[in-house]
Amino acid sequence: MFRNRALIVTLLLVVFAITAHAQIKSAASFKIVPLGVKGGIDESNLSAYMVAAAGTNNYICLDAGTLHYGIEKAISNGVFNIPAEQVLRRYIKGYFISHAHLDHIAGLIINSPDDTAKNIYALASCIKTIQTDYFTWESWANFADEGEAPLIKKYHYLVLTPDSIIAINNTAMTVQAFPLSHSNLTSTAFLVKSNDAYILYLGDTGPDEIEKSRNLHNLWVAIAPLIKANKLKAIMIETSFPDEQPDKTLFGHLTPHWLMNEMNNLAELTGKDKLKGFNIIITHVKPPQLSINKLKTQLQAENNLKLNLIFPEQGKAIAL
Repeated sequence: MFRNRALIVTLLLVVFAITAHAQIKSAASFKIVPLGVKGGIDESNLSAYMVAAAGTNNYICLDAGTLHYGIEKAISNGVFNIPAEQVLRRYIKGYFISHAHLDHIAGLIINSPDDTAKNIYALASCIKTIQTDYFTWESWANFADEGEAPLIKKYHYLVLTPDSIIAINNTAMTVQAFPLSHSNLTSTAFLVKSNDAYILYLGDTGPDEIEKSRNLHNLWVAIAPLIKANKLKAIMIETSFPDEQPDKTLFGHLTPHWLMNEMNNLAELTGKDKLKGFNIIITHVKPPQLSINKLKTQLQAENNLKLNLIFPEQGKAIAL
Protein backbone atom coordinates (compact mmCIF):
# COMPACT_ATOMS: atom_id res chain seq x y z
CA MET A 1 0.00 0.00 0.00
CA PHE A 2 2.83 2.39 0.88
CA ARG A 3 4.53 1.62 -2.42
CA ASN A 4 1.34 2.52 -4.28
CA ARG A 5 1.01 5.71 -2.27
CA ALA A 6 4.62 6.65 -3.02
CA LEU A 7 4.06 5.95 -6.70
CA ILE A 8 0.96 8.15 -6.75
CA VAL A 9 2.85 10.97 -5.03
CA THR A 10 5.69 10.64 -7.53
CA LEU A 11 3.28 10.74 -10.48
CA LEU A 12 1.53 13.79 -9.06
CA LEU A 13 4.86 15.56 -8.68
CA VAL A 14 5.77 14.74 -12.28
CA VAL A 15 2.42 16.05 -13.53
CA PHE A 16 2.84 19.20 -11.45
CA ALA A 17 6.34 19.77 -12.84
CA ILE A 18 5.18 19.28 -16.44
CA THR A 19 2.22 21.62 -15.91
CA ALA A 20 4.39 24.28 -14.29
CA HIS A 21 6.91 24.03 -17.14
CA ALA A 22 4.15 24.41 -19.73
CA GLN A 23 2.75 27.44 -17.93
CA ILE A 24 6.18 29.06 -17.80
CA LYS A 25 6.84 28.25 -21.45
CA SER A 26 3.48 29.69 -22.55
CA ALA A 27 3.58 32.77 -20.33
CA ALA A 28 2.92 35.94 -22.29
CA SER A 29 5.74 38.45 -22.79
CA PHE A 30 3.67 41.29 -24.26
CA LYS A 31 0.19 42.73 -24.06
CA ILE A 32 -1.08 44.45 -27.21
CA VAL A 33 -4.16 46.67 -27.18
CA PRO A 34 -5.25 47.65 -30.71
CA LEU A 35 -6.69 51.18 -30.64
CA GLY A 36 -7.11 51.24 -34.40
CA VAL A 37 -6.58 48.50 -36.98
CA LYS A 38 -7.59 49.93 -40.35
CA GLY A 39 -6.18 52.20 -43.01
CA GLY A 40 -8.27 54.53 -45.13
CA ILE A 41 -11.56 56.26 -44.58
CA ASP A 42 -12.71 55.17 -41.10
CA GLU A 43 -11.29 57.93 -38.88
CA SER A 44 -12.52 56.13 -35.75
CA ASN A 45 -10.33 53.07 -36.37
CA LEU A 46 -6.90 54.07 -37.72
CA SER A 47 -3.53 52.45 -37.04
CA ALA A 48 -2.52 52.57 -33.36
CA TYR A 49 -1.36 49.78 -31.04
CA MET A 50 -0.57 50.06 -27.36
CA VAL A 51 2.17 47.58 -26.37
CA ALA A 52 3.46 46.81 -22.86
CA ALA A 53 5.56 44.19 -21.20
CA ALA A 54 3.20 41.61 -19.69
CA GLY A 55 2.16 42.41 -16.14
CA THR A 56 2.73 46.16 -16.48
CA ASN A 57 0.76 49.21 -17.56
CA ASN A 58 3.82 50.93 -19.02
CA TYR A 59 2.68 51.08 -22.63
CA ILE A 60 4.13 52.57 -25.76
CA CYS A 61 1.89 53.47 -28.68
CA LEU A 62 3.01 52.17 -32.08
CA ASP A 63 1.54 54.77 -34.43
CA ALA A 64 -1.32 56.96 -33.25
CA GLY A 65 -4.01 57.28 -35.91
CA THR A 66 -6.86 56.73 -33.41
CA LEU A 67 -6.42 57.11 -29.66
CA HIS A 68 -9.44 58.19 -27.59
CA TYR A 69 -12.12 56.18 -29.40
CA GLY A 70 -9.92 53.08 -29.35
CA ILE A 71 -9.25 53.46 -25.63
CA GLU A 72 -13.00 53.78 -25.01
CA LYS A 73 -13.54 50.54 -26.95
CA ALA A 74 -10.86 48.83 -24.85
CA ILE A 75 -12.57 50.03 -21.66
CA SER A 76 -15.92 48.66 -22.87
CA ASN A 77 -14.18 45.32 -23.46
CA GLY A 78 -12.80 45.26 -19.93
CA VAL A 79 -9.16 45.82 -20.93
CA PHE A 80 -8.85 48.95 -18.77
CA ASN A 81 -10.80 49.92 -15.64
CA ILE A 82 -9.89 53.60 -15.45
CA PRO A 83 -11.26 56.52 -17.52
CA ALA A 84 -9.98 56.95 -21.07
CA GLU A 85 -8.32 60.24 -20.19
CA GLN A 86 -6.28 58.50 -17.50
CA VAL A 87 -5.23 55.70 -19.87
CA LEU A 88 -3.99 58.37 -22.28
CA ARG A 89 -2.23 60.40 -19.63
CA ARG A 90 -0.85 57.68 -17.33
CA TYR A 91 -0.46 54.44 -19.29
CA ILE A 92 0.96 55.65 -22.61
CA LYS A 93 4.62 56.46 -21.98
CA GLY A 94 5.62 57.47 -25.50
CA TYR A 95 4.66 57.43 -29.18
CA PHE A 96 6.53 55.61 -31.94
CA ILE A 97 5.44 57.05 -35.28
CA SER A 98 6.35 55.00 -38.34
CA HIS A 99 5.68 57.83 -40.79
CA ALA A 100 3.80 61.09 -40.82
CA HIS A 101 0.71 60.21 -42.89
CA LEU A 102 -2.42 61.39 -41.10
CA ASP A 103 -3.89 57.92 -40.61
CA HIS A 104 -0.89 57.17 -38.39
CA ILE A 105 -0.70 60.38 -36.37
CA ALA A 106 -4.08 62.14 -36.34
CA GLY A 107 -5.02 60.80 -32.88
CA LEU A 108 -1.80 62.11 -31.36
CA ILE A 109 -2.43 65.60 -32.75
CA ILE A 110 -6.10 65.78 -31.77
CA ASN A 111 -5.51 64.45 -28.24
CA SER A 112 -2.43 66.58 -27.54
CA PRO A 113 -4.25 69.24 -25.45
CA ASP A 114 -5.33 66.56 -22.93
CA ASP A 115 -2.11 64.54 -22.93
CA THR A 116 0.84 64.61 -20.52
CA ALA A 117 4.52 65.21 -21.24
CA LYS A 118 6.18 62.35 -23.12
CA ASN A 119 8.49 61.53 -26.02
CA ILE A 120 7.69 61.22 -29.70
CA TYR A 121 10.11 58.70 -31.21
CA ALA A 122 10.64 58.60 -34.99
CA LEU A 123 13.17 58.80 -37.77
CA ALA A 124 14.47 62.28 -38.55
CA SER A 125 12.41 62.66 -41.74
CA CYS A 126 9.18 61.85 -39.88
CA ILE A 127 9.93 64.25 -37.03
CA LYS A 128 10.69 67.01 -39.53
CA THR A 129 7.21 66.62 -41.05
CA ILE A 130 5.52 66.64 -37.63
CA GLN A 131 7.47 69.74 -36.63
CA THR A 132 6.96 71.75 -39.81
CA ASP A 133 3.47 70.64 -40.92
CA TYR A 134 1.46 69.61 -37.84
CA PHE A 135 2.76 71.16 -34.63
CA THR A 136 2.70 74.71 -35.95
CA TRP A 137 0.43 77.58 -35.00
CA GLU A 138 -1.18 77.71 -38.42
CA SER A 139 -2.31 74.08 -38.51
CA TRP A 140 -2.81 73.36 -34.77
CA ALA A 141 -0.54 74.46 -31.93
CA ASN A 142 3.07 73.62 -31.17
CA PHE A 143 2.87 71.15 -28.30
CA ALA A 144 6.53 70.18 -28.78
CA ASP A 145 9.73 71.65 -27.37
CA GLU A 146 11.19 72.50 -30.78
CA GLY A 147 9.98 74.39 -33.83
CA GLU A 148 7.72 77.41 -34.20
CA ALA A 149 7.41 79.68 -31.15
CA PRO A 150 5.77 79.86 -28.71
CA LEU A 151 6.65 76.34 -27.51
CA ILE A 152 4.19 74.53 -25.25
CA LYS A 153 6.95 71.97 -24.51
CA LYS A 154 4.68 69.02 -23.78
CA TYR A 155 6.31 66.62 -26.25
CA HIS A 156 10.00 65.98 -26.78
CA TYR A 157 11.22 64.74 -30.14
CA LEU A 158 13.62 61.81 -29.90
CA VAL A 159 15.23 61.06 -33.25
CA LEU A 160 15.82 57.38 -33.91
CA THR A 161 18.88 56.28 -35.87
CA PRO A 162 18.36 53.16 -38.00
CA ASP A 163 19.69 50.01 -36.38
CA SER A 164 20.60 51.65 -33.04
CA ILE A 165 19.00 50.25 -29.88
CA ILE A 166 17.60 52.67 -27.30
CA ALA A 167 15.88 52.29 -23.94
CA ILE A 168 12.27 53.50 -23.86
CA ASN A 169 11.70 56.05 -21.11
CA ASN A 170 9.50 54.94 -18.19
CA THR A 171 9.38 51.31 -19.39
CA ALA A 172 11.65 48.27 -19.17
CA MET A 173 11.59 47.87 -22.96
CA THR A 174 14.03 48.80 -25.72
CA VAL A 175 13.48 49.51 -29.41
CA GLN A 176 15.45 49.25 -32.63
CA ALA A 177 14.29 51.08 -35.78
CA PHE A 178 14.60 49.91 -39.38
CA PRO A 179 13.73 51.95 -42.51
CA LEU A 180 10.96 50.75 -44.82
CA SER A 181 10.01 51.78 -48.35
CA HIS A 182 6.54 53.32 -48.62
CA SER A 183 6.21 54.72 -52.12
CA ASN A 184 7.63 58.26 -52.04
CA LEU A 185 8.71 58.37 -48.39
CA THR A 186 10.48 56.37 -45.70
CA SER A 187 8.38 54.41 -43.22
CA THR A 188 9.69 52.53 -40.16
CA ALA A 189 9.70 49.12 -38.52
CA PHE A 190 10.09 48.98 -34.73
CA LEU A 191 11.65 45.95 -33.05
CA VAL A 192 10.55 46.06 -29.41
CA LYS A 193 12.31 44.00 -26.73
CA SER A 194 11.16 43.04 -23.24
CA ASN A 195 13.54 40.83 -21.26
CA ASP A 196 14.54 38.20 -23.84
CA ALA A 197 11.40 38.44 -25.99
CA TYR A 198 10.69 40.59 -29.04
CA ILE A 199 7.82 41.84 -31.13
CA LEU A 200 8.18 43.48 -34.56
CA TYR A 201 5.83 46.20 -35.82
CA LEU A 202 5.99 47.47 -39.38
CA GLY A 203 4.48 50.73 -40.52
CA ASP A 204 3.19 50.95 -44.08
CA THR A 205 5.45 49.22 -46.58
CA GLY A 206 5.47 47.95 -50.11
CA PRO A 207 7.20 44.77 -51.28
CA ASP A 208 10.86 45.04 -52.17
CA GLU A 209 10.22 43.94 -55.74
CA ILE A 210 7.75 46.75 -56.42
CA GLU A 211 9.57 49.37 -54.35
CA LYS A 212 12.94 48.55 -55.96
CA SER A 213 14.32 48.28 -52.44
CA ARG A 214 16.10 45.85 -50.13
CA ASN A 215 14.65 47.27 -46.92
CA LEU A 216 12.41 44.28 -46.19
CA HIS A 217 15.21 41.88 -47.10
CA ASN A 218 17.54 43.66 -44.67
CA LEU A 219 14.86 43.51 -41.98
CA TRP A 220 14.33 39.78 -42.53
CA VAL A 221 18.07 39.18 -42.25
CA ALA A 222 18.09 41.06 -38.92
CA ILE A 223 15.17 39.18 -37.34
CA ALA A 224 15.76 35.67 -38.73
CA PRO A 225 18.07 34.71 -35.83
CA LEU A 226 15.38 35.76 -33.35
CA ILE A 227 12.83 33.52 -35.05
CA LYS A 228 15.28 30.61 -35.08
CA ALA A 229 15.85 31.12 -31.35
CA ASN A 230 12.06 31.33 -30.66
CA LYS A 231 12.50 34.84 -29.24
CA LEU A 232 10.30 36.78 -31.68
CA LYS A 233 6.67 36.53 -30.54
CA ALA A 234 4.99 38.07 -33.59
CA ILE A 235 5.32 40.24 -36.67
CA MET A 236 2.72 42.99 -37.02
CA ILE A 237 2.59 43.79 -40.73
CA GLU A 238 0.20 45.55 -43.07
CA THR A 239 -1.90 44.05 -45.83
CA SER A 240 -3.89 46.93 -47.24
CA PHE A 241 -5.55 45.67 -50.42
CA PRO A 242 -6.89 42.40 -51.84
CA ASP A 243 -5.00 40.83 -54.73
CA GLU A 244 -7.20 42.55 -57.33
CA GLN A 245 -5.37 45.84 -56.62
CA PRO A 246 -2.97 46.47 -59.54
CA ASP A 247 0.71 46.70 -58.66
CA LYS A 248 0.89 50.19 -60.20
CA THR A 249 -1.66 51.50 -57.69
CA LEU A 250 -0.36 49.85 -54.52
CA PHE A 251 1.22 53.16 -53.43
CA GLY A 252 3.65 51.44 -51.10
CA HIS A 253 1.36 48.78 -49.64
CA LEU A 254 1.02 44.99 -49.57
CA THR A 255 -1.60 42.55 -50.84
CA PRO A 256 -2.03 38.92 -49.70
CA HIS A 257 0.12 37.81 -52.64
CA TRP A 258 2.91 40.23 -51.85
CA LEU A 259 2.78 39.56 -48.11
CA MET A 260 3.15 35.83 -48.66
CA ASN A 261 5.91 36.48 -51.18
CA GLU A 262 7.80 38.38 -48.47
CA MET A 263 7.08 35.65 -45.91
CA ASN A 264 8.59 33.11 -48.30
CA ASN A 265 11.65 35.36 -48.57
CA LEU A 266 11.83 35.29 -44.77
CA ALA A 267 11.40 31.50 -44.77
CA GLU A 268 14.51 31.16 -46.94
CA LEU A 269 16.45 32.64 -44.02
CA THR A 270 14.71 30.83 -41.15
CA GLY A 271 13.60 27.56 -42.72
CA LYS A 272 9.92 26.86 -43.36
CA ASP A 273 9.49 24.82 -40.20
CA LYS A 274 10.31 27.83 -38.03
CA LEU A 275 7.44 29.80 -39.54
CA LYS A 276 4.81 27.08 -39.14
CA GLY A 277 2.38 28.46 -36.54
CA PHE A 278 4.33 31.72 -36.23
CA ASN A 279 2.16 34.72 -35.27
CA ILE A 280 1.51 37.24 -38.04
CA ILE A 281 -0.76 40.11 -36.99
CA ILE A 282 -2.39 41.70 -40.02
CA THR A 283 -2.62 45.50 -39.81
CA HIS A 284 -3.84 48.43 -41.93
CA VAL A 285 -6.61 46.66 -43.87
CA LYS A 286 -8.51 49.19 -45.94
CA PRO A 287 -12.32 49.45 -46.13
CA PRO A 288 -14.86 48.72 -47.57
CA GLN A 289 -15.78 45.60 -45.63
CA LEU A 290 -16.26 43.62 -48.84
CA SER A 291 -12.59 44.18 -49.67
CA ILE A 292 -11.54 43.29 -46.12
CA ASN A 293 -13.47 40.02 -46.29
CA LYS A 294 -11.91 39.20 -49.64
CA LEU A 295 -8.44 40.07 -48.30
CA LYS A 296 -8.87 37.71 -45.33
CA THR A 297 -10.05 34.88 -47.58
CA GLN A 298 -7.09 35.36 -49.91
CA LEU A 299 -4.62 35.42 -47.03
CA GLN A 300 -5.95 32.12 -45.69
CA ALA A 301 -5.90 30.54 -49.16
CA GLU A 302 -2.31 31.65 -49.88
CA ASN A 303 -0.97 30.68 -46.44
CA ASN A 304 1.19 27.79 -47.62
CA LEU A 305 3.64 28.36 -44.77
CA LYS A 306 0.84 27.68 -42.25
CA LEU A 307 1.44 30.93 -40.41
CA ASN A 308 -0.87 31.76 -37.51
CA LEU A 309 -2.72 34.71 -39.04
CA ILE A 310 -4.22 37.06 -36.45
CA PHE A 311 -6.74 39.73 -37.43
CA PRO A 312 -6.80 42.21 -34.53
CA GLU A 313 -10.01 43.87 -33.43
CA GLN A 314 -10.22 47.38 -32.06
CA GLY A 315 -10.20 47.43 -28.28
CA LYS A 316 -9.59 43.68 -27.83
CA ALA A 317 -6.29 42.82 -26.13
CA ILE A 318 -3.82 40.27 -27.48
CA ALA A 319 -1.36 38.47 -25.19
CA LEU A 320 1.81 37.07 -26.77
